[in-house]
Amino acid sequence: MTGPALRLGAAVAALGMVVSGLAVGGAPAAGKPRDGRGYSAEIRRASYGVPHITAHNFGSLGFGVGYVQAEDNLCVIAEKVVTVSGERSRWFGASGPTDANVRSDLFFRKAIEDRAVERLLTGRRDGVHSPSDDVRDQIRGFVAGYNHYLRRVGGAANLTDPACRAKPWVRPLTELDLWRTTWASMVRAGSRALLDGIVAAAPPTATGPAAAQDAPGAAAVLAAVDGAPAGVGSNAYGLGAGATTHRGGMVLANPHFPWDGAERFYRMHLKVPGRYDVEGAALIGDPIVEIGHNRTLAWSHTVSTARRFVWHRLALVPGDPTSYYVDGRPRKMTTRTVTVQVPNPAGGTIPVSRTFHDTHYGPVVVVPGSFDWTAEAAYAVTDVNATNNRAFDGWLQMGRAKTVRDLKRVLDRYQFLPWVNVIAADARGEALYADHSVVPRVTDELAAACIPAPFQPLYASSGQAVLDGSRSACALGADPDAVVPGILGPANLPVRFRTDYVTNSNDSHWLANPEAPLEGYPRIIGNEGTQRSLRTRLGLDQVQRRLTGTDDLPGTRFTTGRLWQTVFGNRAYGGELVRDDLVALCTAQPTATASDGTTVDLRDACAALRGWDLRADTDSRGAHLFTEFALAGGIRFADAFDAADPVQTPARLASTDPRVLRALADAVRRLAGIPLDARLGDVQTEPRGDQRIPIHGGPAEAGIFNMIINPLRPGVGYPKVVHGSSFVMAVELGPNGPSGRQILTYSQSTNPNSPWYADQTRLYSGKGWDTVKYTEAQLRADPNLRTYRISEGRRH
Repeated sequence: MTGPALRLGAAVAALGMVVSGLAVGGAPAAGKPRDGRGYSAEIRRASYGVPHITAHNFGSLGFGVGYVQAEDNLCVIAEKVVTVSGERSRWFGASGPTDANVRSDLFFRKAIEDRAVERLLTGRRDGVHSPSDDVRDQIRGFVAGYNHYLRRVGGAANLTDPACRAKPWVRPLTELDLWRTTWASMVRAGSRALLDGIVAAAPPTATGPAAAQDAPGAAAVLAAVDGAPAGVGSNAYGLGAGATTHRGGMVLANPHFPWDGAERFYRMHLKVPGRYDVEGAALIGDPIVEIGHNRTLAWSHTVSTARRFVWHRLALVPGDPTSYYVDGRPRKMTTRTVTVQVPNPAGGTIPVSRTFHDTHYGPVVVVPGSFDWTAEAAYAVTDVNATNNRAFDGWLQMGRAKTVRDLKRVLDRYQFLPWVNVIAADARGEALYADHSVVPRVTDELAAACIPAPFQPLYASSGQAVLDGSRSACALGADPDAVVPGILGPANLPVRFRTDYVTNSNDSHWLANPEAPLEGYPRIIGNEGTQRSLRTRLGLDQVQRRLTGTDDLPGTRFTTGRLWQTVFGNRAYGGELVRDDLVALCTAQPTATASDGTTVDLRDACAALRGWDLRADTDSRGAHLFTEFALAGGIRFADAFDAADPVQTPARLASTDPRVLRALADAVRRLAGIPLDARLGDVQTEPRGDQRIPIHGGPAEAGIFNMIINPLRPGVGYPKVVHGSSFVMAVELGPNGPSGRQILTYSQSTNPNSPWYADQTRLYSGKGWDTVKYTEAQLRADPNLRTYRISEGRRH
């Protein structure tokens, strides 16, 4: 049996049986549940393979989640575990001692040898000092469910996914494996973003500053310290009674995350009767819903602008570059030498070792040319998420909150969000925006007293704080309302309740609602009173037009259908602002010089832009030309930003700026061999097997809300989405429970032999949706519903 028959047969076999707890292949048993009753979960697979999991306790709930995620995405989870185990070089190869896999392995092996995760599991199990028993049960159950599936299929040799079938790196999980993947996610915007600089750090030689041991990592470090986690972002709306037709709350979730790899989302509905009932999505490998809704509350996250680490400038002891002064007294750095095995081209493996240097602030980091390790100074960082063991408990309690006021109390109690904002609304019609994330405690007073003068401009422009590490008074300290030292407490974090709307599209907190700007917060959280991105401006403009009825949709408020149409209207706001002026310019000047000195005829480009519909729909002709123009830096404005009119300014093309036509000429050059007036869906696609699925949306630089990043392949087009819109949810919280629309753009499974490998991607291509299926009536109405039960530790 091959092809569709094999996929259908596998799906029917999985869905149509009760799975016993017998071991296959002699794999070790997973940890047992605390209650001694054994693991048991009911799985109801709805349309598009979305699992609705019900269990009698959190251990069995985790068991169900681990099992279904292994069914659909085992290879993704297994590779995540390889990464955090420091074994990428061993299994996936390395080109040499400075290879990215080697650097990753050294970083994660150091964390293992430091027992970073084990330390976070000690202490009172209250969800703040260490994870609660409920969360530990979920982790333990997830591992048992994953291992149960792996045993049931007979081990890696019998997997249907070619990505990891018969691969030696596929093995049963341990609880520590999962805790390590969680830690890696927590430090995504901190020490993990600085990984290359941590690995490269070495004391200076007698002749001068040490050269970076891993030169290829320098650019990555510089990029990491200049913004939020690379490759991720989001849009979100929280709509209150003043913005919806039913006068209750409504939420748009539109995270922009990678379409491949460890940061894909997974849709699921999780229920422990009487204790937890949440539908939504989580990152693959996580056992709890992170974006979603319960009966009366819905929420989403967007990547925050706040910094997750601070620099400490160390004044070094003369003649001893591994000792530094604090309050005039020397302190010695600690060192750890870590060794990983790297494939030898001649066969076998060779060891690669690196000595890491740590201070009481955190690891020493080197960014060549910016933060060098000299005989006089070095730089260490404090990553405040490196000790964040509160996240799963926070999300668990978030799922139990009934209103946005309840949610605020959860945020205050756990202070767990690692690098995201929260946007929420409840059935009463109140909405919430909060950058209630884990932020280093750099108050205005600390910044003024402790950031040396040469680094003050850096802090003002970017929020990167370089503190004087030679004074103990310049340590992060503790806010009285913070749950742990070193982070800003709730009183210092921006929060806004509204009954009309709140929104965020990855700019700072300032304009969550332009009618009530959030101002006066520490610079480390984000800037205020500055120009917003085109995507942020479009997000606000869309809401404002809806509420005034000027968006060509019926009425003046949102329904979930109108919200869906708004998100996937695919307006290119940059084009709306400057296209006509650009066409007038290239009509008057039909040739221009590209950056490489080539003279370019612009007449065909001008015609294509003139005929473009100002959208990024699959049938939009010329959209790709405008996005290439935008990516080349062509959207330049003649008028100034006005803080009193931040949504509508600036708005006029700087037609006299020579860089504008140069960018259009560069766009034409880049698109050589691709028709300038092609339909977007003919050149922007996503592969699924031998299919090429047309994809709508486009980059934020063009002012497109439905962000899709699909790199250009010269002469071909855009054949593979890298990241963008992923889990999209428009949910209404009404008197009869939640309802609305949702989709996972890249589909539920990464396995090409799964029936759920491409179905939602085709649905997304046509702007379709799956319905919210939270209530029993909604779920039972699904004609594709199939039910099965899994268990381990007892027989049925």
